[in-house]
Amino acid sequence: MNFTPMAATFAGTDLVGIAGERAVCDPRGVLYFPDFRLLAVSDLHLEKGSSLARRGALIPPYDTGATLLRLQAAIADYQPAIVVSLGDSFHDGGGAERMHRSFRERLEGLMAGREWFWIAGNHDPEAPADLPGETVRELAIGSLVFRHEPSRVRVEGEISGHLHPCARIVQRGRSVRRRCFAGDGGRMIMPAFGAYTGSLNVLDRAYAGLFRAETLMAYMLGAERIFAISRAMLRPG
Repeated sequence: MNFTPMAATFAGTDLVGIAGERAVCDPRGVLYFPDFRLLAVSDLHLEKGSSLARRGALIPPYDTGATLLRLQAAIADYQPAIVVSLGDSFHDGGGAERMHRSFRERLEGLMAGREWFWIAGNHDPEAPADLPGETVRELAIGSLVFRHEPSRVRVEGEISGHLHPCARIVQRGRSVRRRCFAGDGGRMIMPAFGAYTGSLNVLDRAYAGLFRAETLMAYMLGAERIFAISRAMLRPG
């Protein structure tokens, strides 16, 4: 559904500030820092389909291929020197081992020639089996700190995932709910990138205390655009 939010700022590919660092919120759900040539992505949940299938769920196992194709396109556009995957890159600890060889080769091709950091998540706390890259609990670059779960004690410059943020607005009687980046200028929580991932409204109590209410913005993902929505326009649900 296309929409034109009232009283909202169209961000497009404009840079946003996070603790003094410049970042691009891309409508595909990746975050790019041009000064570091760094691309961040969160919650890929690769091999979620195969994980659910092992539990008897009748879900087509197409998520890994779809997720990697989208990631491949973003990497091709930005050509980053560094990629940071913010945890829950695989849906469980055995996901990397289950991944089909063709998907593994595609992923290794994306990793070739650049630094790649796997941030440990709650779904995948250990390094992915037989894949290159460095696995860390968190990563500090410039004034930024990359980690999976947002800290309850405020950390300026923190970039995290885990909560799968989305935002909802109501315009002319129509409700629009989209995944989003959630930030207040000092920290950012990224949307889940994986094809089979859900989302949680930024007004949910799970976000309580994480943002300054007066500067909270939800950067909603449109088909080709990012829409910056102020806290006053957001609705629960």
